[in-house]
Amino acid sequence: MIRTVQSDLLAVAARWADPAGWPVRLRFDPSERWYARLAADDEHEVWALSWLPGQGTDLHDHGGSAGAFLVVAGTLTEETVSGDQLRPHRLAAGAGRRFGARHVHLVANRGDQSAVSVHVYRPALRRMTRYHLVAGQLLVAEVAEAGVAW
Repeated sequence: MIRTVQSDLLAVAARWADPAGWPVRLRFDPSERWYARLAADDEHEVWALSWLPGQGTDLHDHGGSAGAFLVVAGTLTEETVSGDQLRPHRLAAGAGRRFGARHVHLVANRGDQSAVSVHVYRPALRRMTRYHLVAGQLLVAEVAEAGVAW
């Protein structure tokens, strides 16, 4: 399958990689991970996230949305389920990841410097399911709805 630049979600993330062009000002919040929606249309939606050292997500999916994320600054660690454990992948500034609609992962800043990333989803996020990994099985912990949880 040939991807066009318009449909390649990682390429869309790269077009939003410069915080100077964002419609919101980049912030870092010491009490919780900061995020803001940068754009949305019929094709996809774009989010910016900032990560102070130690901040991260729970293990989660994207409610049936495919996506991609690009590390703009710093280093993030993505962990995916492999067998009965989580497998880490470090992503430095400039590195990105595409994922399908059934992808489950957690993302965290395990470094000592702040990090920034851009995330793109198709279709727009409507829900996210959070999980616990217990004895090699994903157990649903919570289903979060757009407009309520974020």
